[in-house]
Amino acid sequence: MLVVKKFGGSSVGDPERIKRVARRVVEEHQKGNQVVVAVSAMGDTTDDLISLAKQVTNNPSEREMDMLLSTGEQISIALLSMAIRDLGSDVISLTGAQVGIYTDEVHTKAKILKIETERVQAELNENRVVVVAGFQGINPNNDITTLGRGGSDTTAVALAAALKADVCEIFTDVDGVYTADPRVVSEASKLSHISYDEMLELASLGAQVLHPRSVELAKQYGIPLHVRTSFNHNEGTIVEEAPNMENAPVVSGVAHDYNVAKIGLFDVPDEPGVAKKIFKALSSQRINVDMIIQSAMRNNMNDIGFTITQDDLRKALQTIEDIQAEVGFKGYTHDEDVAKVSIVGAGMISHPGVAADMFEALADEGINLEMITTSEIKVSCVIKRADTEKAVKALHNKFRLDDLEAAKHYYL
Repeated sequence: MLVVKKFGGSSVGDPERIKRVARRVVEEHQKGNQVVVAVSAMGDTTDDLISLAKQVTNNPSEREMDMLLSTGEQISIALLSMAIRDLGSDVISLTGAQVGIYTDEVHTKAKILKIETERVQAELNENRVVVVAGFQGINPNNDITTLGRGGSDTTAVALAAALKADVCEIFTDVDGVYTADPRVVSEASKLSHISYDEMLELASLGAQVLHPRSVELAKQYGIPLHVRTSFNHNEGTIVEEAPNMENAPVVSGVAHDYNVAKIGLFDVPDEPGVAKKIFKALSSQRINVDMIIQSAMRNNMNDIGFTITQDDLRKALQTIEDIQAEVGFKGYTHDEDVAKVSIVGAGMISHPGVAADMFEALADEGINLEMITTSEIKVSCVIKRADTEKAVKALHNKFRLDDLEAAKHYYL
């Protein structure tokens, strides 16, 4: 059996935690299984390195930031490998480049193009544990690239897919996927199973347990994910295909996201091609646009509002400034004092009235909805940032997610 394990920064945050992870890895290896481990940087190392760069320059090169940030994972894999060897298992640590993780040329947000498995497979055949630096790869120019926040999840699942692993275990500081952030809703319930589609929506909407790209890869290649904690041996949450899900709640989770900014464009000409110009310009700067709303036409003009991440706000505003004359809109504004709350559930597609119940719960709390977007399995609203926790608690209570048995029968 081939097992891929990923340990996040909190799991390897100090020497004692690294030793605990090593014991867990060796336990698996001593069962006779082949083990590949993907590791994040220790604790706050990445944030500390970013802070260090900002002390040197306000505008660091993205290439050099990748060179800097990739060192965090190299520290982790070396220390973990030392601890594993002390416990009696043969082990080798490898950087993304040494593994053969090839990415595109985009620095700080690279996408994996392929993984050459020969080196890893050769080491596994020698009965070694292979410890891989997550979050990083190498581009066609032989430059180090990083995969963006949460990239170690993507590394682990991509390795599992390339190696045809039997399971990919994602170890975090929480012991599974919950119906809401337990730090916000103390009554949140742990889900034993969740579908790829639901997990993808939750991950995209602010739940920080898994990175969305890792869930996409798992779904594409049919890799079961087991989300659990490194601090105990309890079963976590299995992420798998929906057909294996039985008797699930209509709404399976509430997510919230503070990394949201809203941009509004005023008096945009109502003519073909205008939206294309706006959003193609943003796309060319690799800015992901989430929610988009266009107002009713008046005097051949529209207002257009959309959301992006706060990380991209400065770049987005500069792009809007650059295209204003060409597109012909009269003005623009932005608001960072917002957040997004969402409900997710595979059962929503066959149960009318879910959105209405969501809006009722928020209205009862006096929360105004600034933007709304829906899909077959989610409803998202932009609200004032200060109302976020109140909104999450109200929605969690509305759909009875503190009691999953009651939640399953909410619409019966």
